[in-house]
Amino acid sequence: MNFDSEGDVMPPRQLPTSDALGSDSLGSDSLAGVSRAISASMEERSAKGIAAGVGRLITSGRLRPGSKLPTIRELSGVLGVSPATVNQAWQALIQAGALTTRGRAGTFVSGSATREQAPRFLGLGGPLISDGIDLSRGTPDPQLLPSLAGALESVTSNKDIWVSSYFDEPVIAPLESVLRDSWPFTPECLTVVDGALDALSRIVDQVVSFGDRVIVEASAFPPLLDLLERSGAELVPVSLDEQGMSLADLESALKLEPVAIFLQPRAHNPTGTSMSKLRSSEIAALLSSSRSWIIEDDHSGDISMAPDASIGQFLPQQTIHIRSYSKSHGPDLRLAAIGGAASVIDPLINRRMLGPGWSSRLLQHLLVELLTNPDSMATVAQAREEYAYRATHFREALIDLGLDPSPGDGINVLVPVDDEQSTLLNLAATGIRVAPGRPFLVGKGNMPAIRVTTAALPTEARQISTISASIARAMGRAERMHSSR
Repeated sequence: MNFDSEGDVMPPRQLPTSDALGSDSLGSDSLAGVSRAISASMEERSAKGIAAGVGRLITSGRLRPGSKLPTIRELSGVLGVSPATVNQAWQALIQAGALTTRGRAGTFVSGSATREQAPRFLGLGGPLISDGIDLSRGTPDPQLLPSLAGALESVTSNKDIWVSSYFDEPVIAPLESVLRDSWPFTPECLTVVDGALDALSRIVDQVVSFGDRVIVEASAFPPLLDLLERSGAELVPVSLDEQGMSLADLESALKLEPVAIFLQPRAHNPTGTSMSKLRSSEIAALLSSSRSWIIEDDHSGDISMAPDASIGQFLPQQTIHIRSYSKSHGPDLRLAAIGGAASVIDPLINRRMLGPGWSSRLLQHLLVELLTNPDSMATVAQAREEYAYRATHFREALIDLGLDPSPGDGINVLVPVDDEQSTLLNLAATGIRVAPGRPFLVGKGNMPAIRVTTAALPTEARQISTISASIARAMGRAERMHSSR
């Protein structure tokens, strides 16, 4: 969706057809000429090679938005590969937003705007509600965050906090010391970036190439899925049980030789699942002969009741661990630490020096103060207990009403529903907003669901029970339970 300078919705931009393209592009050539150009741009005759070759033609401008591509059968004949191989390449390019299909009209190069969209992340958005209760945001309760007043005063009164050189280390020494002391394993390298999503984006850029297979949880963080799909990765979902990734599913997925595995070690969003230390060791055993990178997003950090059972305890040279402080200390700190394999993190640091360079050292000093100040530490511990209280009462109330919420920890709960859209609409009519489950889910066979942020629930058990009953009514469960008595 496009907006003009006044914020009004503009009509969708019409993509040029191949007839409208200039003579310097392949769009004006015959489809046979396009096939020959694709063949010349390929480095290997595989689905990945075809996708990469077409990607280079699009990036160079030789294939412009709206250019029509040969049929699968035509191109397979020119390239000397099977139609299935070309179809696999086309599907990867479509998933990445580079191509679009128009039914019987054929397959075309997408407009550039298509590649920039984040459909899953945007599917979570919407305006703030002024009346009722918003349980859709996934953010912490501001009342449970540590106070910044004393920390800011302490930090800004120190004249040594200011940058002395653009070539200073990206992580201040006091913060690095605190991080290393609390890290779940000894990291080869450690740095700080602007939040967990910034960390994920930079790691994806380092380890994932077009056409790579990547293992993800069957319900996962929507912006990560958008990042991976935009990079052209093929997502391989693995189901979760109460201890983490399913070992049977993971063992099967590893046969596809994925380049990386992305997981949340505790307080999983959206389910709340935390990986047990036993499961962590079992996953490490499966991965010990694999070359796959292990990327752990510990987004909840200190507000999780579960220990940080990182796979890095067993495979430190394959693991990149992310710890965010947004949930525990405040989203506007915009800080997350990355620790683990130097072969991934060192190039990330070097590339970042050609952009933002470092995350604010002023904010880093502030984080050190919050992590070491006894009052701040007590506030985080209290928040952890309060979040557990709210989530436990919410889950218990739903179970009493015949629902099946995901068990777990943290500030989010996934609730299976009969019809996602009608549940969302029915709840909105009562002044309750929750997140749709669809953006989180990967693969086929997933049940409709909603995600509820329990951090935004009221503190009283009676009020939590009232909201739980509203969810049951929105699904029609309360009426069915009543009629069955």
